[in-house]
Amino acid sequence: MNEFGLYFKIGYQHIADLKGLDHILFIMALCLRYQFADWTKILILVTAFTIGHSITLALSVLDVVRYSAHWIEFLIPCTIVITAISNLFVKKFSFRSRFPIIYFFALFFGLIHGLGFSNYLKSLLGKDHSVVLQLLAFNVGLEVGQLVIVIAVLLISFIFVTIFRFSRREYLLYISGGIFALALQMALQRVPF
Repeated sequence: MNEFGLYFKIGYQHIADLKGLDHILFIMALCLRYQFADWTKILILVTAFTIGHSITLALSVLDVVRYSAHWIEFLIPCTIVITAISNLFVKKFSFRSRFPIIYFFALFFGLIHGLGFSNYLKSLLGKDHSVVLQLLAFNVGLEVGQLVIVIAVLLISFIFVTIFRFSRREYLLYISGGIFALALQMALQRVPF
């Protein structure tokens, strides 16, 4: 159980670390359009992202999938740029579609982010062949860290939109614009060619 706790902590710290700003920005861009009242939609969104990155994290750590780390490091901020741009098209906050495109973004982009997480985890595991427990613990730690970020984003949104009475659309556009700018800068710094 000690090993589980260790990898859980590593997973949690990996996603919540301010040095890994790209992970935080992506979760922010995904969740900005929602409020606490939309918790079921957020749950589906976060689950789609989790499924995506869990698949590629496992496949990569188990050495089933191989890829260029340079391309993944470039594609991660590109996913943030696209998600931030998608926020510009949110005009109404009723979210009646059963399967909005943001769910598919979360699932597909989760595949890319999982490959990014796997680089870090593979470097920790080395040549250890019994990685299932470590992989599970790391992934659970990532999810808990992700939920902390989601709650923080929702709390900040609540403060600005409900208490300070900012227009929800203007708030979404302003914060998404900042996320877009930071992610674009990251992508340009990481161009692999």
